[in-house]
Amino acid sequence: MTISSVAFGPASPALGRRCPTCSVGGRNWKPLGASSFCISRGLEWPRSAAARVVAPAASLSAVEEIDQVDRIASLSQVASVLGTQWGDEGKGKLVDVLAKNFDVVARCQGGANAGHTIYNAEGKKFALHLVPSGILNEETLCVIGNGVVVHLPGLFQEIDGLESNGISCKGRILVSDRAHLLFDFHQVVDGLREAELANSFIGTTKRGIGPCYSSKVIRNGVRVCDLKHMDTFAQKLDTLLRDAASRFEGFKYSVDMFNEEVERYKRFAERLEPFIADTVHVLNESILQKKKILVEGGQATMLDIDFGTYPFVTSSNPSAGGICTGLGIAPRCLDDIIGVVKAYTTRVGSGPFPTEILGKDGDLLRVTGMEFGTTTGRPRRCGWLDIVALKYCCQLNGFSSLNLTKLDVLSELSEIKLGVSYMQNGGEKVSSFPADLRLLEQIQVEYEVLPGWQSDISSIRNYNDLPKTAQRYVERIEELVGVPIHYIGVGPGRDAIIFK
Repeated sequence: MTISSVAFGPASPALGRRCPTCSVGGRNWKPLGASSFCISRGLEWPRSAAARVVAPAASLSAVEEIDQVDRIASLSQVASVLGTQWGDEGKGKLVDVLAKNFDVVARCQGGANAGHTIYNAEGKKFALHLVPSGILNEETLCVIGNGVVVHLPGLFQEIDGLESNGISCKGRILVSDRAHLLFDFHQVVDGLREAELANSFIGTTKRGIGPCYSSKVIRNGVRVCDLKHMDTFAQKLDTLLRDAASRFEGFKYSVDMFNEEVERYKRFAERLEPFIADTVHVLNESILQKKKILVEGGQATMLDIDFGTYPFVTSSNPSAGGICTGLGIAPRCLDDIIGVVKAYTTRVGSGPFPTEILGKDGDLLRVTGMEFGTTTGRPRRCGWLDIVALKYCCQLNGFSSLNLTKLDVLSELSEIKLGVSYMQNGGEKVSSFPADLRLLEQIQVEYEVLPGWQSDISSIRNYNDLPKTAQRYVERIEELVGVPIHYIGVGPGRDAIIFK
């Protein structure tokens, strides 16, 4: 039995079948004998064309292949993958899995503070920081949008690493001419700023992200398009360096440093030239041409500069609003937004963490889940899944579905807790996720305790084969947040995912 012969059978239109030319689904997309008919476009398509069959992992059964193709093919023309916690949820893996069905994968914000780990079909590990996670799919164009801050030495190192492993990047990566350049001195300033804060430090990656966005916001930043004009580039760089020297006593600026940096960026400009593009134009033309675009967010909503646990946040908007501002895509183009959430919670650095687990249970999650930062190597703080924070993120982003990752990490536990509500010391319930950090530090979390499954689920690929207690855990999360879980991660490998 082939996938194409069954993937678009007489099922409910609510399953989200979509026309391959206009991506219209639902009631506008009807089964019609051996084909399907798009009412919106007046077009008839064979089911095989609509399914855009993806070659599945060899270990999948026929039913599992159908679930995978159906779930991926039904995604909208412009779909997005965003983090729902404090980052490190496993967004890169889902982007890599979905990318084979998209023409473009685009990063919209952040910088090399993002660490997305993906695996190829042979199980080889790749740690990406700036290059979008669609790069392993040969037909995918990868776009680094205007909202990203770009450290060119890091980008070139990443490209060289991919090329040395047989991953062609030529003609497959575009960098926005509107993106801001992150210089080495931004990283130095980041460290000086953290040292200055002493015991109140943010716990940044020290990759220079905050200082670069600061340069952008106070309007003395240098953009990729400035590399085309090295005379004014030098003037702008001088202004930036002098400003840093006047602000931080520990930053030593000299003429030799300036001249060396200008010469260095002349070489960078020459190498980057083939990658530079007006990505706003490229992406909007792609939408008009009915190409499919997958947006990849960096960091996560609880680190959002506006909606996160400020000031213990990143310097951009990793929530849905950052898609439009970071890529130049109109809000009306956005449809499916997938939120990626761990089956538990982690965060790196300082800041409030209501459901944090201290002691041996936290250590068990950290070791079992290999919770050490892709970018910094720092051990992550671990805790139970925070439903209050997750509901808040779902509200902000309007997620159409969720990807629950690392469910297998919980397999050794006899019982698992869900943080379902916040209470003040006086017993009064907190109705929403608070902005007030003092209140966050004082709240008491009310937990719901569910039984564990205490069995290895890493080889399971069909939802119905999961232990009933694992299914109950998944379904209880869906009930509490009101958003369906369509993808479940049960291991780090590319194929270790269940389509629900």
